[in-house]
Amino acid sequence: MYEIQINNNYDFKKESYSTHFPNLHKYPATMLPQIGIELFKELKIGKNKLLDPYCGTGSSALAGIAVDFSEFYGFDINPLAILISKARYERLNIKKLFNYRESVEEAVYYEKDNILPPFVTNIHFWFSKRSIKDLSVIRNSILEEVENEKYQALFWLAFSETVRFVSYTRNSEFKLYRMPEEKRKSFNPDTFDLFFKNLDKILNTYIKFYLPLLNKQKFYFYSKEFEYEKNKYDVVLTSPPYGDSRTTVAYGQFSTLSSEWIGFPNSRKIDSKLMGGKKVKTLYDKGVLSESIKKIDQRDSKRALEVSSFYIDLEKSIKEVSQAITSKGFSIYVVGNRTVKNITLATDQFIAEQFEKNGFRHILTYERAISSKVMPSQNSPTNIAGKKVNTMHKEYIIVCRKF
Repeated sequence: MYEIQINNNYDFKKESYSTHFPNLHKYPATMLPQIGIELFKELKIGKNKLLDPYCGTGSSALAGIAVDFSEFYGFDINPLAILISKARYERLNIKKLFNYRESVEEAVYYEKDNILPPFVTNIHFWFSKRSIKDLSVIRNSILEEVENEKYQALFWLAFSETVRFVSYTRNSEFKLYRMPEEKRKSFNPDTFDLFFKNLDKILNTYIKFYLPLLNKQKFYFYSKEFEYEKNKYDVVLTSPPYGDSRTTVAYGQFSTLSSEWIGFPNSRKIDSKLMGGKKVKTLYDKGVLSESIKKIDQRDSKRALEVSSFYIDLEKSIKEVSQAITSKGFSIYVVGNRTVKNITLATDQFIAEQFEKNGFRHILTYERAISSKVMPSQNSPTNIAGKKVNTMHKEYIIVCRKF
């Protein structure tokens, strides 16, 4: 077993992501940039090339900016996450930005008929006829009036937030749940008004907070799975998924309506492409997790295979990441240990084990309390009335260094 140290310096009590870093767009399970900033200072890391192989909305880049990293590379399968990252770290001309905003507003309020929506799965199940018409007008206006894709990104973020607000989904949930009929009957949002409020908020946040952070750093974001392709990185800072998307954080479900409206391909297939999304026929039976998975198999063979699928994918991913780190470089993973069938899976130990198998030495593992999280304190994984278990309250920061 790899030693774990409780380190309260990383709890960041009463702090959330937005305490120091205002959001441009809502997104599930984002890593606190404060963790990376504090750790970089402790380890005296800076002014190098930084990689996040599961970058989400670019939290690691914020940590890199704070300690003067020169280059940042982010990979994520979810195109909405990459869109948010690109929008946040693109250097744009403010005057040109507001000229585009004026053009879009004029186009939106100009009388238009017969603008067809893109293909959105079960569109009338999730949206009213009025919302479909208004969203189609906004989408068409962005496409026609904002020809520069770099500037389009901020407009798409406002559009994405609007799609979620005017849909019949329960906005407090990351998974897709339709609001009950009695609420739908009285639900009549002003789509245009919401869009421009979202847009102005996003533009204001970008201009006042993110644009001033951008100097000579270089940012590269890719909407695909990370694979080693001879490019080397000095440091990896990341927070991989805690488990398969279906039973942990539903990144694909959260993104799917916005992604289809924007026009991203294969939006409904994101969850199946994430780690643990593919079915396997054999249990993962190696190393520190073998006994835990056997115990799960004794209680539920299907769940044991689902868990195995996730760790098979994570093992493969760590091997790719390991090859991409320079000699003496660091890997820093922030992860939670999930519980399946009342059996805790020591993902922190697994990550340390896998990096040591790939030419690294385990330096430290810190345990931190999760002070701000979007999940209930208890849930009911068995779906048996009254039978609940505690959800995750701790995260682990695993630091390894290449020989």
